[in-house]
Amino acid sequence: MRQNTDPGFRFTDEEMETAKGTDLPDLLEHLGYSVRRLGGRYHTTREMDSIRIKDRRTWKRYSNGTGGDAITFLQEFCNKDFRDAVNYLLEFNGGRARDSPAPRPRQAQQTEKPAFSLPLPNQDQRRVFAYLQKRGIAPQVIRGFIDSKLLYEDALHHNCVFVGRDGSGKPVFASKRGTYDLDGPGFKGDAVGSDKSVAFRLPCDPALDWVAVFEAPIDLMSFCTLHRAVTSNAVALCGLYQGPLDTYLRENPHLNHIVLCLDADGPGREATEKFWEEYAAKGYTVSTRTPAQGKDWNEYLQQRGWARERGDRSQTIAR
Repeated sequence: MRQNTDPGFRFTDEEMETAKGTDLPDLLEHLGYSVRRLGGRYHTTREMDSIRIKDRRTWKRYSNGTGGDAITFLQEFCNKDFRDAVNYLLEFNGGRARDSPAPRPRQAQQTEKPAFSLPLPNQDQRRVFAYLQKRGIAPQVIRGFIDSKLLYEDALHHNCVFVGRDGSGKPVFASKRGTYDLDGPGFKGDAVGSDKSVAFRLPCDPALDWVAVFEAPIDLMSFCTLHRAVTSNAVALCGLYQGPLDTYLRENPHLNHIVLCLDADGPGREATEKFWEEYAAKGYTVSTRTPAQGKDWNEYLQQRGWARERGDRSQTIAR
């Protein structure tokens, strides 16, 4: 993000405090966004529902990890440099902006969503099998996901393709994961036109009242390897955007227990705290399961190796 590059220009401490302390929900409504409340401490917008505003003063966009205060919001989304952003906020808060006319509010831009299509499948799944087995996923679990048409190998790049299906079974989302990672983290990305409000998930068993929530499909598969009884009632957000969980809950209103199985790193713990507060406020029972070692379930699976406790097959996630 751009900063003030004029060494001879300085805002006073009072002006900076005013700009940084701007009420973000009020500012976003002024800019043309549709703001809605989430729980007691958070807000979001209809136009960018991956954004979270905390305590009306700070924001974070979980789809790409950006965040900050009102100044950084104007820099990120309204294409303003540091000086113009601060001037705008001083004017917005009733103060006198310096050396710059008051800019006109910028309306949220609407773009047409591109059509979704799945990558062409490969004739076999050998590279997907080899890659996921190297990550510790059990062959039976891999085969189960392939047979359920939730996973396959694409023909062009031989990526893992994790398929997200809506309530009718129609594919509407695809997360691609490269099978070559010897030189560092492999490729990750969503297919064009993917519906992020569905993401990747297992079907819902109406006899169960819980749903488990993971960050990545491989973490979900890792948990299924550790707990073979888990074959349904799970969602991988493919990030930290909670839209897929909201969709799953809306489609399955009998669910009343959310089990957060997010990563054990900083962003995962922060999201766990946020989700807990929001969903508990909505009346759900919320609990957490975190890996005993490592930052996520796949790292724990690889550290643990193939030695599983005898009770793993009979355990249920919502104990």
